[in-house]
Amino acid sequence: MKKITELTAELAAPVIAEQGCTLWDVEYVKEAGTWYLRVLLDKEGGVDILDCEAISRQLSDLLDEADPIEASYTLEVGSAGAERALKRPGDFSKFMGSPVTVRLYRNRDGRKEFAGTLTGYDEKTGTVTVRIGDGEMTFEKADTALVRLRVEFS
Repeated sequence: MKKITELTAELAAPVIAEQGCTLWDVEYVKEAGTWYLRVLLDKEGGVDILDCEAISRQLSDLLDEADPIEASYTLEVGSAGAERALKRPGDFSKFMGSPVTVRLYRNRDGRKEFAGTLTGYDEKTGTVTVRIGDGEMTFEKADTALVRLRVEFS
C-alpha cells in the first residue's frame, strides 16, 4: 500500500495543475493530538487564497472518495511560503545561490543555526555547503535538521 503522502500527491496533481500551481510537498503529521494532511503549493507569482480554496474543495472530495486515511484529520492546503524548507535534490538545485538558514540537531561552534548563501549540495551524500561571510561551511546530512530559504530585507 502506498504511503498517505504519496497517494495524496497523486490525487492532487491534476487538480493542482488545473489551477496553474505545482505541488511543493505533502505532509501528514500529528500535532497536539490532531492529524494534519498538508498540501503545500508553489506558483509563479505566488499562491493566493483562491488557489488554495479551489484545490482544497476538489481534493477534499477526491480524498473522501478514495478514503486512504482511517483516522480523522484536518486537510490544509496552502503556499509553501517564501521561507520554505528545501528537501529534495531539485529544491537545492533550483535555489542555488539563494539565502538560506541551516538548522542543526546539535551545537556547532556554539550554535545550532547558520545563515548564509547556498553554494553547494552533494546529491550522493546530502551535504550542504553555505557561504557565510568570507568563508564556507559544509553541513553533513546526518547533522542537519532543516535547510530553508531565508528572506532578506534591504
